[in-house]
Amino acid sequence: MPKAFAMIMAGGSGPALSVLTEVRAESAVGFAGKFRLIDFPLSNCVNSDIYNVAVLTQYRPHTLNAHIGTGTPWDLDLTSGGMHLLQPYQGGPYGDWQRGTADAVRRNLDFVMDQNEENVLILAGDHIYLMDYRPMLRQHAASGSDLTVAVRRVNPHETHRYGIVSVGSDDRIVGFEEKPRRTRGNLASMGIYVFRKKVLVDLLTATEPVDFGRDVLPAMIGGAFKVQAHVFPGYWADVGTVQSYWEANMALLSENPALDLYDPSWVVHTRSLERGPVKIGANAQVHGNLLSNGCCVDGTVHRSVLSPGVRVAEGAIVQDSVILRDVVIEAGAVVDRCIIDRGAVVGAGAQVGSGDDNTPNLESPEVLSSGLTLVGRGCRIGPEWVVGRNVILHPGVVTGEGGKKKSRLIPSGASLGEAAR
Repeated sequence: MPKAFAMIMAGGSGPALSVLTEVRAESAVGFAGKFRLIDFPLSNCVNSDIYNVAVLTQYRPHTLNAHIGTGTPWDLDLTSGGMHLLQPYQGGPYGDWQRGTADAVRRNLDFVMDQNEENVLILAGDHIYLMDYRPMLRQHAASGSDLTVAVRRVNPHETHRYGIVSVGSDDRIVGFEEKPRRTRGNLASMGIYVFRKKVLVDLLTATEPVDFGRDVLPAMIGGAFKVQAHVFPGYWADVGTVQSYWEANMALLSENPALDLYDPSWVVHTRSLERGPVKIGANAQVHGNLLSNGCCVDGTVHRSVLSPGVRVAEGAIVQDSVILRDVVIEAGAVVDRCIIDRGAVVGAGAQVGSGDDNTPNLESPEVLSSGLTLVGRGCRIGPEWVVGRNVILHPGVVTGEGGKKKSRLIPSGASLGEAAR
């Protein structure tokens, strides 16, 4: 197999994920209960026999760094190759804050040039997919390409979210449109690139591109480079918005989900905390869920994804929701169509995601308008409080005792930050 090392772009802030990325990098956001987004490209690498992997960080990296550690869960704790965490730095010709994906690699060209492999595999740190990179590397070598781009077909109604490529004979890419409002094609770039290392180094040394999709790919297609498409037929999801994140989690609850997390031949590795087994109480009712280790359920949970350590008290109801680690939902509380971040507490008898009023969020209507309610990390919702739909509770918000807000109602479309407590 052609030799390659991987560079995973994990430094983005992901503002469209709202409260989930106010406290962590996008690639450190939890998914499918026990995993984080970064687990998927990391696992794909080692399952594809790529054991030289660099993760480029920048925005709020602490959670991500702690999760990756030395790379032990992915067998990347090696003395040769293995896991490299590349942080932004000052000094030298390239040191400073990274402005985009290509700029991030350019600021680490010394690392790139020190590697022995002749190809560079560039990956996003926030996409959900299970992919063997070896066929793409073989195609890249056999075709003599300067750049090979992984592509897949997307829903024609969602092409505005992606970079759309046009392919000519022999799978050669002949055109590219970045997030077009209208287009006839639906072959989207997955943000997965294989470069010949010399080509990449020469290009990043001669110019100062910011992003691979916006700058590098169009320039290479329009220049004297050979750019090939590698068509990927499997499941792939860009969960960069609140809605797509919720939908990708909910899709795992179908009878035969497109993303198979139970395939013993392609294990998704992660850093797992030691937790007890799931405990289901005598009066509990659970239907069509994903329940992670350490969950204790005495109430009703329907079509929801519960991360490790979640507690649902007797009489509480959770439905159509994504609940992250160590959330406590007290007796009689109702949680409907919500995403609740780590360590939050929903008080007894509270209703979160209540009513039929679907007023878009007034602070961020482009982020939240479908009826979901977001509860940030460490929030505490007081007993008997009612929280409407399309509500954003920013991390650390407390309602009830100690709070300044007197009403027990947070209407649909509202937002509360720490200053509004």
